[in-house]
Amino acid sequence: MHPWVNTRDPLAVATRVHADYVFLFPDNDPQFVSRAFGWAIDAFRGRFPGYLPVDTRYHDLEHTLQGTLCLSQLLRGRAEAEATPPLGKRAFELAILAILLHDTGYLKTRTDRSGTGAKYTKTHVSRSCTFADHLLRHKGVSDREILAVQSMIRCTGMGTNPSSIYFDSEEHRIAGYALGTADLLGQMAADDYVDKLPILFEEFKESSRFNGAESELFTSAEDLMRRTPAFWARYVQPKIESDFVGLFRYLAKPKPNGINPYIERILVNMTKLEDALDELERKAAIG
Repeated sequence: MHPWVNTRDPLAVATRVHADYVFLFPDNDPQFVSRAFGWAIDAFRGRFPGYLPVDTRYHDLEHTLQGTLCLSQLLRGRAEAEATPPLGKRAFELAILAILLHDTGYLKTRTDRSGTGAKYTKTHVSRSCTFADHLLRHKGVSDREILAVQSMIRCTGMGTNPSSIYFDSEEHRIAGYALGTADLLGQMAADDYVDKLPILFEEFKESSRFNGAESELFTSAEDLMRRTPAFWARYVQPKIESDFVGLFRYLAKPKPNGINPYIERILVNMTKLEDALDELERKAAIG
């Protein structure tokens, strides 16, 4: 997706986010990005007190880095387009903290030795909010700002109506909607998105075992793959257009109606997915 940024490399993503941050805010904190990334990396690698390293294979550190990169680019694009109201430095910082922590709800405590964090799929948003409160309070972040981060994280909840989420300012609401947009586009535009759908299915499967059979979403990896184009067309596109007020357009070049590299890459992935399904049908026919 980004030949100039390796989303498997936290330093590469942090360097790009720092560049966006410095470009937008001349009065920046030169240590903010490295500090925020350090907190998230420590959490995912099991260096936060009381927690194990992440053990989900889809919702891993790279997944978070994909969304973080997309969010940083979107917020920079919005600022370059001189959209109003402008987002201040602290709103940008809180948004970056929120997306770095938005999937920490998949982390298990050190006493939790059964299964993987995928079993928390249904509750991971609320668990991420709890983890964010724990970590950010430990780092001296104020109650008001922690609540803003938690509201932003809630924008990533499946089926959540963003307009029902409390924000204490329009600035924070825009940051939350940008985060929700980036979480969806960052993963779906990844070069290996189609290849990782069977891994995502395994996470859903474990969640179903943990929560009961009635919570089962898909019958097989192939079922998930077959339903993904409809997920894009009927859920993601309306959500980023309507619920998240079209902020994805600030990723386009030129803005807002030029070529959008994220949307273009997702369309490539939908074609790739159709080809993969055709190949599965061909193999089934051969027997």
